[in-house]
Amino acid sequence: MAEASHSWPAHVAVIMDGNGRWAKQRNLPRIEGHRAGIKSVQSVVESCRTLGIRYLTLYAFSVENWKRPRKEISGLMALLYDYLTSEIPRLHRDAVRLRAIGQLDRLPRRVSQQFRRIMEKTASHRGLTLILALSYGGRTEILDAVREIAKERKKGREQGGEVTPEILSRHLYAPDVPPPDLLIRTSGERRLSNFLLWESARSQLYFAPQMWPDFGGEQFEKVIVEARKARESGERIEA
Repeated sequence: MAEASHSWPAHVAVIMDGNGRWAKQRNLPRIEGHRAGIKSVQSVVESCRTLGIRYLTLYAFSVENWKRPRKEISGLMALLYDYLTSEIPRLHRDAVRLRAIGQLDRLPRRVSQQFRRIMEKTASHRGLTLILALSYGGRTEILDAVREIAKERKKGREQGGEVTPEILSRHLYAPDVPPPDLLIRTSGERRLSNFLLWESARSQLYFAPQMWPDFGGEQFEKVIVEARKARESGERIEA
């Protein structure tokens, strides 16, 4: 295990890709791939604490995912609820603050209510901030920010004039969170898939070949070490 160090990167974002394919390769239902992926989440969260990373954002459910079969969505929401409920003791023990970005009102009521309860109970924690992107889309976030600016200007709460990058940034889902220094995508795909489009404009990118259930804390720590070396040398991160 690497020693804790509150140095770069302060914020890591992850596109957790490959759960379905991982399950298919093993002749398992897709939901089992997502279930296996939870272990990777727990392992990576622990590694973030060990490495001194302050923010971890995980792409858990996109706005496009609502187009999936109803049965799969129901299974994912049930899995999310169980994960949230079971993680409460661990979040308190490790002083992890839970947050979310996205259109939470689209989630099933019991899931959104449980999420809000846990966010409230962990709001004072000062360890790692774990951010789940749920019902999230990068384009949707930018559009929501523009709509909010227009609404506030109409009400007189926001001054008119040019909409600057600084103004738009203040109206994103988590304006107090710094942009990700490093964005990781698993499964070998080399796409951003509508994730943190505004925030990741200057992020370092790493595309891991492993499916998400095979990408645990050990692999995560190797990526962080390589990313730090690459940043210091000015070279690319090699998979």
